[in-house]
Amino acid sequence: MTPFTRDQLDEAVNIVSAAMPPTPQYMWPLLAEAVGAEVWVKHENHTPTGAFKVRGGLVYMEHLRRDRPHVAGVISATRGNHGQSLAFAGRAKRVDVTIVVPLGNSPDKNAAMRAWGATLIEHGHDFQAAREFAQVHSMELGLEMVPSYHTDLAVGVATYALELFTGAGELDAVYVPVGMGSGICGMIGVRDLLGLRTEVIGVVAERAPATALSFAAGRVVTTETADTFVDGVACRVPDSVATQIIVEGAARIVQVSDELCADAVRLLLRTTHNLPEPAGAIATAGAMIERDRQWGKKIGVVMSGGNLDASLMPALIGGSTPTA
Repeated sequence: MTPFTRDQLDEAVNIVSAAMPPTPQYMWPLLAEAVGAEVWVKHENHTPTGAFKVRGGLVYMEHLRRDRPHVAGVISATRGNHGQSLAFAGRAKRVDVTIVVPLGNSPDKNAAMRAWGATLIEHGHDFQAAREFAQVHSMELGLEMVPSYHTDLAVGVATYALELFTGAGELDAVYVPVGMGSGICGMIGVRDLLGLRTEVIGVVAERAPATALSFAAGRVVTTETADTFVDGVACRVPDSVATQIIVEGAARIVQVSDELCADAVRLLLRTTHNLPEPAGAIATAGAMIERDRQWGKKIGVVMSGGNLDASLMPALIGGSTPTA
């Protein structure tokens, strides 16, 4: 299943490049020593919102303004980066954006979304509860519901994969964090359009294994909880379209512990001088756990964001693992 066409990808490149420059991909020698492979890091922590999702928001809002100009505003649910992407793009396109976040969501991420102009509603105990609330109330509020996975979001995000392969060349494997699927589906789509042999490997938290379970079963499998401090991948109800693309196009889904993800945050800080958010480090954690498998190869890891909550920094820098 192809998530998008080359024409759609080329259009997305034009939309994204009008709003932001390409992010870098660097090969860091100290990280290569630690992982045992030539590791290229795609620095999506260098976007205007500090995360990869801004690319999808830009494409979604461009198409909304072009194809559905009657829409007064949009609503969606997030733990942070998806909401920032919609708020950033909505501000540029003069579209009102309402975001539902779970109770107790990161104050830092909430503040960032408000700073970009979003109206925030706090509801529910986790992302899925917030998502369901947004779906139910979109009609009564007269707002278009932006799903967590959509072709416009995936093809927008896919521009990072095109930049990575253009800058680093063909890779033996690339590790991608998996939340609701736009990042990995974008990577799979570009890999296939370019005709590359690169293995695309999704990485999830052991305490939020819904995508790994879905991949193994070949269909959507839900979980009751997603109790991990890696909030960017805290998914318990995967998207059915994204799941099909992942099942058909990914090599495998790797599960990593919260402890290993915390180690990866510290490793990336030490070896790349960048401080990622937990989801931004989980791809590297996946490469660490598969060190023997990738020894001596040329691989990529996606640092999907750098929006680390200030409250997590003392534990992470101090060598421990934050609680969910």
